Amino acid sequence: MRLLVLYGSQTGTAQDVAEQIWRESHQLGFQGPVLPFEEYDMSRLIEERLVVFVVATTGDGVEPDNMKLAWRFLLKRSLPAQSLQGMQFACLGLGDSSYPKFNYAAKKLSKRLQNLGATSVCPVGLCDDQHDYGHLGVSLVWTKDLWVALKNISGLDESKLNGSNQTIQKWLVKELPKDSEITATESLLWTQKQTSHSFKIQDNQRTTAEDHFQDVRFLRLQCSNEELSWEPGDVLDVQPQNSDEAVKTFFDLIHEHSLRFDEDTVVAVTSAHLDMPVPKAYAMPLSLQQAAKYVWDLSAKPRQRFLEVLGQNCSDEMEKEKLLEFCSAEGIDDLVAYVNRPRRSLLEVLEDFRHATSSLTLQQLFEMMPLIQPRSFSIASDVTSSTLDLLVAVVEYKTIMHTPRLGLCSNWLKNLRSETELRGVVKKGTMVWPKDLTIPLIMVGPGTGIAPFRSVIHNRLHAQSQGSTIGPLIVFFGCRNKTADFHFEKDFSTWSEGKQVEPYIAFSRDQDHKVYVQHLITKNGNHLAKLIKDLNAFIYVAGNSNNMPKSVREAFIEILGGDADYVDLMIKQRRYQEETWA
Repeated sequence: MRLLVLYGSQTGTAQDVAEQIWRESHQLGFQGPVLPFEEYDMSRLIEERLVVFVVATTGDGVEPDNMKLAWRFLLKRSLPAQSLQGMQFACLGLGDSSYPKFNYAAKKLSKRLQNLGATSVCPVGLCDDQHDYGHLGVSLVWTKDLWVALKNISGLDESKLNGSNQTIQKWLVKELPKDSEITATESLLWTQKQTSHSFKIQDNQRTTAEDHFQDVRFLRLQCSNEELSWEPGDVLDVQPQNSDEAVKTFFDLIHEHSLRFDEDTVVAVTSAHLDMPVPKAYAMPLSLQQAAKYVWDLSAKPRQRFLEVLGQNCSDEMEKEKLLEFCSAEGIDDLVAYVNRPRRSLLEVLEDFRHATSSLTLQQLFEMMPLIQPRSFSIASDVTSSTLDLLVAVVEYKTIMHTPRLGLCSNWLKNLRSETELRGVVKKGTMVWPKDLTIPLIMVGPGTGIAPFRSVIHNRLHAQSQGSTIGPLIVFFGCRNKTADFHFEKDFSTWSEGKQVEPYIAFSRDQDHKVYVQHLITKNGNHLAKLIKDLNAFIYVAGNSNNMPKSVREAFIEILGGDADYVDLMIKQRRYQEETWA
């Protein structure tokens, strides 16, 4: 029986979950592909009888990039009301309950499919990153329930799932002579499907004090394409590379265990299944040196599939048993304690499981290694500027592990020198701005959340210089200390002196009691309430998703007389928008 698995993935997690469902379905005797939405012809959905959807939610309840065209198709008014009445489906969502529109993309998809006549075989699964087990807290149980539900439809025997020894591989890996022609390195700088642009680093400065706990970088990029354009709130996707230290650690492990391959080994990767697309990074033969530097995410936290494949050829019973236990529902507590809490990297796992590592094959390596995914950063300059600017917080923190945990992309960007080339793609942001420039904008952007608002302020001030009338620009910014992490201090000074912007700045640690942006909102409540009620001001909130967005929303409810319904209406009308990140 055919089972189609479609996924909308932004960071790779939804793809990983979808591929695991696909593997299990094949073990149970189903046939059919696992594909990203963008590689499936949605007009053929009417022919499908059984589909599993795995959908991540990004930003402010938005569907992933590789799902946008498919979602647009499903929303067509011309689609007949019962066009999918012959289809049964299951939908699994991946989200984060710290965001107000938790798993919104999956919920919307499920509702729309049912509106088109499709039948849901089980309730929508709502995975939550805030769960102690991450997405596994829901996905493992949901998937088991899915097979039970499908047993009644297809007559499958779900007992095969645990008893099957069948190994379902994605790729076929063939070793080639070491002098074979390989992929040009330039083409590995961007391995996604979208057309990328070339940028050069013009400037890379630390904006925080040297003794401040966090390194934040202000990067100016010069684009080689003069026709490149962007709007306020748009983002730049960049594809990072592994550090030379990480690559060296990886090959030191290879040499230490005397494996039958090394940096110079050249391979060709093809699909083991007709309906499994080969990633662009594997489209041409490549060396392991190239894979380790540009393709595999060596700093990633290993997922269950990595651990499962790692144990396949292991001759040590204790190691093999432990790796298999990590992949079971019963071993999830141990998995969380070993991998998630300390944020162990896959290189550290390879070091720990020495017997399993010593028996690795090329096939296993390509089967288990996660691919580097692009990262998105808000553009902090207007298109009329001579450069595309970014504000990047460098991720570095400590766990129980000996060495600090380093974010792959931010640390890569941190170390880029002037004139270094990188490739990237400008994408639409989630924020929508009023076309009427006279409407007031209230922008709340503590920390690096200020980046997109610098872009829109520059855009509005440029329009004003060209003769347009603009409305009030109110900006709330917060940081710890005026002398430590006051991002864009010169911009704020210029805006204030020219009376171009109304700035409200909270330095939380510069006095005895802590002051945050929400305190300044309530303090200036009468002024803001008039702008919102009388002049239909738009509110924008950007920054860390922990506590700030909720506290800010509560502050606006308070200044509007406790009218939560009014704020909810603003959210529905997109007069109140949030762009937050974990």
